[in-house]
Amino acid sequence: MGSELIVDARAVHAWYGSSHVLHGVDLKIARGETVGLLGRNGMGKSTLIRALLGHVRQRDGYIGLFGQDASGFQPHAVARLGIAYVPEGRGVFPNLTVRENLLMAARRGRDGRNDWTLERVLSTFPRLGERVAQWGGQLSGGEQQMLSIGRALMTHPELIVLDEATEGLAPLIVADIWRVIGEIRDSGIATLIVDRDYRKVLARSSQALVLQKGRVVLQGASGALATDGRLSAFLGV
Repeated sequence: MGSELIVDARAVHAWYGSSHVLHGVDLKIARGETVGLLGRNGMGKSTLIRALLGHVRQRDGYIGLFGQDASGFQPHAVARLGIAYVPEGRGVFPNLTVRENLLMAARRGRDGRNDWTLERVLSTFPRLGERVAQWGGQLSGGEQQMLSIGRALMTHPELIVLDEATEGLAPLIVADIWRVIGEIRDSGIATLIVDRDYRKVLARSSQALVLQKGRVVLQGASGALATDGRLSAFLGV
C-alpha cells in the first residue's frame, strides 16, 4: 500500500507566527482515490492543504509524497511531482486570454500522458470554449473557477487539490463543477476536495476526515461518516 500512496502525511503541525493551527494531523491519499476534507471555517482545512503543498513554512511532522520525504519541499517542487492546486481564490491571470491561461500550464504527466489537451478541456467546459479569446479578468467567477480547474488538468496531475471549488457560485455553475469533479475521479486522477456541501463531498469520495481546531476528530469511509450522528455537531449543521 505504501508504494501506492501519493500523500502520506503524519503528525503534521503548522503555525502562522505564534498561532499553532494544526495539531498532529495524519492524512493518506492513495492513487486514484478521492478524499474529502471537512470542517467549519477556521478549523485548519486550507492550512493543511497549504502545509502539504509547501506554502506554509512553519510546519513540523512528516510529509511523504510519492514515496519520498517532501517535508521541506518548496511549492514548485511539489507541483513538479504531479500535484495540482485549485486555490480558493482561483488565481487566474487576468491579462492572459483563456487560451493563454490554459496553455501556459500545459505539460505532460509523469508517465508521459498527454490526454488532457486544450481541446479536451474546452469540450469539458463548453463555456470556456465560447470565451477562449477573452481575458481571464473578463470572466465571471464561475468561469474563472472552470478555467482554474482546466488549467490544473492540463498539467496532467496525479493528484488535484480543490479548495472550495463551488464557493459563492450560481447553482447551475455549481452543478457543472460537480459534474467535472466526477469526470476527474472517473479518469483515475486522485482528488482532495474541500467544500461546504458536505453531502456532495461524502457522496463523491471514498474516504473523508473532519477537522476541528486543527485536529482530526472524525475519519473513515465516507459512507460511514455520512450516517455518523457526531458529524452535524462538528460541522455546525
